[in-house]
Amino acid sequence: MVARTLGLVAIVLLLRLPFLHQAIQGDDPYYLYGAEHAQIDPLHPTHARYIFQGDLVDMRGHPHPPLNAWILAALLAALGDVREVPFHLAYTLFSLLAMLAMWSLARRFCERSFLATLLFLAVPAFVVNGSSFEADLPFLAFWMAAIALFVKAVDEDSRAVLWASAGAVVLAALAAYQAIFLAPVLAAYLLYRGKTWRLAWCVVLAAPSALCIWQLYERATSGELPATVLAGYMGTYGLQALANKARNAAALVAHLGWIVSPLVVLRGGKWQWIASAIAAAAAAFYDPNPLFWASVGCGVLVLASCIGRDFMGTWVLLFFAGAVIVFFAGSARYLLPVAAPVAILAARACGVRRLALGFALQMALSLGLAIVNYQHWDAYRQFARSVTGQRVWINAEWGLRYYLESEGALPLAKEHRLLPNEIVVSSALALPLPMNSTLAPVAQLEIRPAIPLRIISLDGRSAYSAASARGLLPFEVSGGPIDRVHADVVVEHKPELTYIDPRDKDARPQIVGGLFPDGWMTDQATVLLKRPIQPAPLRVAIYIPPQSPARHVRILADGQLVAEDTFPAPGAYALAAPFSAVASSVTVTVTVDKTFSVPGDQRKLGIIITGVGFR
Repeated sequence: MVARTLGLVAIVLLLRLPFLHQAIQGDDPYYLYGAEHAQIDPLHPTHARYIFQGDLVDMRGHPHPPLNAWILAALLAALGDVREVPFHLAYTLFSLLAMLAMWSLARRFCERSFLATLLFLAVPAFVVNGSSFEADLPFLAFWMAAIALFVKAVDEDSRAVLWASAGAVVLAALAAYQAIFLAPVLAAYLLYRGKTWRLAWCVVLAAPSALCIWQLYERATSGELPATVLAGYMGTYGLQALANKARNAAALVAHLGWIVSPLVVLRGGKWQWIASAIAAAAAAFYDPNPLFWASVGCGVLVLASCIGRDFMGTWVLLFFAGAVIVFFAGSARYLLPVAAPVAILAARACGVRRLALGFALQMALSLGLAIVNYQHWDAYRQFARSVTGQRVWINAEWGLRYYLESEGALPLAKEHRLLPNEIVVSSALALPLPMNSTLAPVAQLEIRPAIPLRIISLDGRSAYSAASARGLLPFEVSGGPIDRVHADVVVEHKPELTYIDPRDKDARPQIVGGLFPDGWMTDQATVLLKRPIQPAPLRVAIYIPPQSPARHVRILADGQLVAEDTFPAPGAYALAAPFSAVASSVTVTVTVDKTFSVPGDQRKLGIIITGVGFR
């Protein structure tokens, strides 16, 4: 037993040590913002504010409670700066904790416990996402520890172990909101065991209780419930729109088919295979890519095989149902909490040779995905260090943003006006903002790893990190580019038009910000106009749609208020005012008093501008 435990520890270390120099990736920077804020306000790390996709956002609306920010804050305080190697070495402890909890559960619920644990370690999301600073691995570690300790406590009637389980439940709740699903999972185990232990039933409610206490604490100390702020962002960005929920469900089914290798298929009866075949046929109708429909078929087979099983099957079904209801992006890492029961059920159903082959193939796939992931984020790190300039702006998110900020660059806000000779670094993939400035290329890089596997790419077919309208594959088999990054210098542009229509492509170089090609503006739109040869009034033609709450409109020319009016109802209107331009160009700004958003559209919309200029 000791030898096997040491062997599993060695495997975890072999998985993590080659990736200790992994670059900052994905949402890591936002957790680091919370860690930095915790240096001055330790009790409120999520009170950090930062620019995200051009908007100033409040981290209280982040979809995770503060535990991960606290962990990073402790490392930051101890080391004095963000250092990849020691940070990753510290996070390896969570991988070890998750493995030990899995090893404990496997010994209780499966004869082939060692092989079941190996299958758990080969799960793609465990291998790939285990080298990030996001909340996934800390949450998984405490989730697994909570269940393993709870099972041990109930089986052995141990009050001390039960208290340890309660502590793990609370830590899991402070790591991720989805820890609330521990309540039905733990309750299911008590029901299967026929236990009426009151203290154990109190532990069942520990996760929702911890989340409620934290929410009330934030409300008392800051005047706002984090859940309210989160709900506001969900509505603003349309994250819970029906289309997103449908893609989330489909992607999660496909990911479920790859928790263990498809070669390690759970045994099912005739009706389970029929359900799998029907699901695969429906998926093929939506997307004929064999990887997609086969993955959906395997995922449905896993779900169908869990029905009527013992605690392991119930665990899978309960969490998966919650994931479909709560999540919106369909990421593979969302299903890490069911990796353990799926691996245990697979180890029960298959022979040793089949399990060993499935483990080997799955580990090869997971390592391939991890290597491609490493090369992607390392390319951002290297490119950021090569960019030089007096003033550099960042038109990207994720790891590229982090390393550019480390070099002194600043994130680009939506209303910011770029000046001549400034440099802006943009990514085709990492959520860039539209720009209308005239740019000249300085440097560029295409990120294209040699291994033909992709978890994210410009093709957008993979749903590994997030489902999209372009693809729901669990991963992509492709040699295409992951991203194209470029640094450009802003070139001075003299306006040529005295009057512009936002829908005219020739007008776009004169749109500074806040005005979209379809004519919609945000709360503030700014354009640059050429001074007319003959004096003419400054005129703005607008349309207020029925769904728009905006009524008060102001016009400023070179910072001077020249016209404003309040309109009683939706409709087409025009504002005009005399203005004598002195310089060769005029900066015109239109503002409105209110904005709104629609599901599926992340923009804050005010009114429609049909024309602006001297006429």
